[in-house]
Amino acid sequence: MFAELLCSAVALVLYVNTLGADFCYDDSRAIKTNQDLLSETPWTNIFYDDFWGTLLTHSGSHKSYRPLCTLSFRLNHVVGGLEPWGYHLVNVAFHGAVTGLFTLLARLLLGGGLWSLLAGLLFASHPIHTEAVAGVVGRADEGAALFFLLSLLCYIRHCKLRGHAGPWQLVAWLVGSLGCAACSMLWKELGVTVLAVSALYDICVFHKLKLRQVITLFYKRNNVHLLLSVFLLAVWGAVLLACRFYWMGNKPPNFSNSDNPAADSNSLLTRTLTFFYLPAINFWLFLCPDTLSFDWSMDALPLIRSLADWRNFYTAAFYLGLLLLAWFSLWTQQTAKGKETNGKAHHYTNGRNGNSNGHSYQYHEHEQINNSHTNTHINSAQNGTKKHYESRTPLPTSENVVVFSLGLLAIPFLPATNLFFYVGFVIAERVLYIPSMGFCLLVAVGMRSLYVRLRRRSSRTMLVYCSAVIVLLFGVKTVLRNRDWANEEMLYKSGIYVNPAKAWGNLGNVLKSQGKMEEAEQAYRNALYYRSNMADMLYNLGLLLQESNKFSEALHYYKLAIGSRPTLASAYLNTGIILMNQGRLDESKRTFLTCADIPDENLKDPHAHKSSVTSCLYNLGKQLHEQGHQEEALSVFKEAIQKMPRQFAPQSLYNMMGEAYMRLNKLTEAEHWYQESLRAKPDHIPAHLTYGKLLAMTGQKTEAERYFLRAIQLDPAKGNCYMHYGQFLLEESRLLEAAEMAEKAARLDGGEFDVVFSAAHMLRQASLNEAAEKYYGQAASLRPNYPAALMNLGAILHLNGKLQEAEANYLRALQLKPDDTITQSNLRKLWNIMEKQGLRTMSP
Repeated sequence: MFAELLCSAVALVLYVNTLGADFCYDDSRAIKTNQDLLSETPWTNIFYDDFWGTLLTHSGSHKSYRPLCTLSFRLNHVVGGLEPWGYHLVNVAFHGAVTGLFTLLARLLLGGGLWSLLAGLLFASHPIHTEAVAGVVGRADEGAALFFLLSLLCYIRHCKLRGHAGPWQLVAWLVGSLGCAACSMLWKELGVTVLAVSALYDICVFHKLKLRQVITLFYKRNNVHLLLSVFLLAVWGAVLLACRFYWMGNKPPNFSNSDNPAADSNSLLTRTLTFFYLPAINFWLFLCPDTLSFDWSMDALPLIRSLADWRNFYTAAFYLGLLLLAWFSLWTQQTAKGKETNGKAHHYTNGRNGNSNGHSYQYHEHEQINNSHTNTHINSAQNGTKKHYESRTPLPTSENVVVFSLGLLAIPFLPATNLFFYVGFVIAERVLYIPSMGFCLLVAVGMRSLYVRLRRRSSRTMLVYCSAVIVLLFGVKTVLRNRDWANEEMLYKSGIYVNPAKAWGNLGNVLKSQGKMEEAEQAYRNALYYRSNMADMLYNLGLLLQESNKFSEALHYYKLAIGSRPTLASAYLNTGIILMNQGRLDESKRTFLTCADIPDENLKDPHAHKSSVTSCLYNLGKQLHEQGHQEEALSVFKEAIQKMPRQFAPQSLYNMMGEAYMRLNKLTEAEHWYQESLRAKPDHIPAHLTYGKLLAMTGQKTEAERYFLRAIQLDPAKGNCYMHYGQFLLEESRLLEAAEMAEKAARLDGGEFDVVFSAAHMLRQASLNEAAEKYYGQAASLRPNYPAALMNLGAILHLNGKLQEAEANYLRALQLKPDDTITQSNLRKLWNIMEKQGLRTMSP
């Protein structure tokens, strides 16, 4: 147990600096915006939705069914809400547990000496694991690995008990293995491959069969136990896969071409060469994890389009090395001569002496045929220790371990190879978490074999030191890489070298959230320089320009985003809002209606799409409401409610429903929707104000005033609240109080025309003409081309005796609106007064 505890401790120590990290990259969608984590969402939804909270049978679902991982996130949320450290703590604990179990597996294969310790330390420290451990969504891979190892260890125990225990005990361990395999798959899909790895262990490690013996296995009746176990593993695997496929709607997922460019290529040669190259580059990441990235999509790995591409050499070298290693392990005949591990020849069948099932297998290390060494030295060579190994079940040979390690490396990686179906990534480092176990075993058994062949003690010592240096370098790289996962800004900066388009685009989002608008704009433009058709980046740049009041440029980029992705509802939404604010109402209406008709099939994030569609309908309804088309507005609002996703905040929509009914004088319906708005969000200020107005209309003055005061209490710095309360006081003839509220409103929201203009009007009603003049002037400066503002400013100047200034504002108002009868009447009255006083006028 010492090696297991030591390796687990090393794993925990290496990742302790991730505990202070924030949520990064995919964590936001899987945790922060995932409705399945919220207490108000039924927990049973977890078993019907994918990893990201989308209904599994939806056409836009990612089809990643990982309910046990999502359940663990929900438990995290119950305990600590959205505090990242709790999620990271669980991830680190999982990695420690997986490391301990893997070291136990290594001890069963390599013995309890130096080499199993090396395998465990390599796994604990390998930098390829940083994404799986430091990124919270990597918990899916950790959880799958945990139950993967539990399933495998249960199966190993089942094998070793054959002939030594009763049938019920054998069945219990087998059922435990099958159950853990199912749990592994419910953590992440690749967990089901443990069944194939277990079968490989039974055939090539426990029974030590060579390839030719495997082929003849099916013709021998004396291998019933083996055949039955492998058959049960195969059947259980088929059942799990069938259930999995049925549960996701019998349809594979759809991915965008940027996620996996090779899969979208029309050239069979390009697809073949690129897909063959990907396992080679993944293996290189095991060997030399120097360049790591949070994302390898888009053009991070250029497609291999011809046989002349030099990368094909790496592909050929990789598969040639793999084939030679497999040939050595599966075809090499074990030598019957020479000394065995303990100096005696043993025959083992299913872990016991004798030849009960008709075939025997000699146990020895092929490398250890050296007559010049004593038995003790031979044993020391095998395990890196002088301790004599005594067990009824001997350790497997190096050839057996190599075969098993290759299987453990390759089989869990098969789902990511695009061999059976296309996947939504090019390289995903966290997918390598389980296959890395096979790599670590390969390195350890290779070091052991090299140790055996070395004659000098100094050479062996140097090999041990080299192993220690590798572990140390891996550990240092892991700690440094963890820093990149501390926050999104550092993570995206670290990925610019590998995937500049994706990294710059995401970095732009981070910089924008920090208020660094110029840097964010430059980051978006950098991303578009590398990949000009990224709809998300075009949209994000448009949004930034819109928030910077550069509306023409914003519309240009929204148009490009829609051209790149015609289903991008958020681009339609913001285009419509700009057009509406510019007074281009017919264009905005067409834009909103186009957005509302976009279906949500085959979309990556149908929840976000539905939210944008709902917002489009809300804004269209609001536009119709302001134009006086209340019935049409209500019809649009009702459609919005029907299409509204469950994560959409409905309070503003309900409040606008109430306002539309109030304009139609349907006060009962209006009251219902105001109350619904407050029920959805009890601190929704607009609903307090509109409901207060309704209560005042129906004679419930005290209750109305309570709602106005409550709105002010919720946000004392919001001038609009004081303005509405002031209007209520004005209607109640409490003029001085109304004037006080008006001045507060204008001071707080001096840049809001409606607030300032209404404040000036209330002050005029309270006969505070000097103050009214000040705020009418402020309102006119906010909208210098608004006739009503100029006319009212002229009127108050007229009242205050500033006749020439009043004349100038009246004339300016008439230039903008020549047929305004009130302004014309006021101007004639003003000229009469000016003529009586002998003042010069601009009268024709």
